[in-house]
Amino acid sequence: MPVKWSALEIAEAMDEVEKLLDQAEPFLAEAEAKARKATGISYLPQYMEHRLGWLIDAIERRSRARDTIARVRKDIPQDAIEAERQAGNQLRLGVELKP
Repeated sequence: MPVKWSALEIAEAMDEVEKLLDQAEPFLAEAEAKARKATGISYLPQYMEHRLGWLIDAIERRSRARDTIARVRKDIPQDAIEAERQAGNQLRLGVELKP
C-alpha cells in the first residue's frame, strides 16, 4: 500500500527538530543547573522547593523529545523515504513518473 503522506518531509522535519534541540541543549542545561542551585537557597519554604522540583523535572524531560523523534523515525517506512528520494531525482532529470 503506497504512503499518501510525505515520508521524506517527515524525516527532514525530524532532522530539523533535532538540530534545534541540539542548539537549545546548552541553554536547557544551564537553566537546569540554575534551578537546582535555587533549591539550595537558605530558608526556602517547602512549597517553593516543590515548585523548583517541578521545574527541574520539566527541564529534565527534554530527553523525551529525542525519544519521541526516534519513535517517529522508526514508524516512517524506510522504503517510502527512498522511493521519494528516487522520485525526486528522476523529476529533476526531467523524467515524469506516473502513480
